[in-house]
Amino acid sequence: DTFDVTANVVGNCFVTATDLDFGDFDGRVALSETSTVTVRCSKNHGYTLKLDAGDAGSFSPRKMDNVLEYYLYTSPAAITVWGDGSATTGTVSGVGNGLGVPNEIQHTVYGELPLSAANQAAPVGAYSDTITVTVEY
Repeated sequence: DTFDVTANVVGNCFVTATDLDFGDFDGRVALSETSTVTVRCSKNHGYTLKLDAGDAGSFSPRKMDNVLEYYLYTSPAAITVWGDGSATTGTVSGVGNGLGVPNEIQHTVYGELPLSAANQAAPVGAYSDTITVTVEY
């Protein structure tokens, strides 16, 4: 007698991200920093990375504690704001290499804290925001 052995590999993805810390802003120069979004997806399975607008609900600019303005871009050229794919923002896409750690793909988020009038008028203090990363697959 015989029996069949079967399985079905379904598409799956895992995502992690590092914090983005601009450090100390003294109002004299704009600051630039990066975060890394790491993705592991099933081999040959497409995905799209989206970033939400943060606590202030605005993509351009985003605001820490509704005060300190900053931007998140898809490339170092700082042209496309990284968002949820709406008419005013872009996303980043890729194709998975496999679910194992050696197959992870890293994407850089390029952050800019501009030398804007709003930022130069910000009161002394610590500011923060929370960005949610979503991977659609």
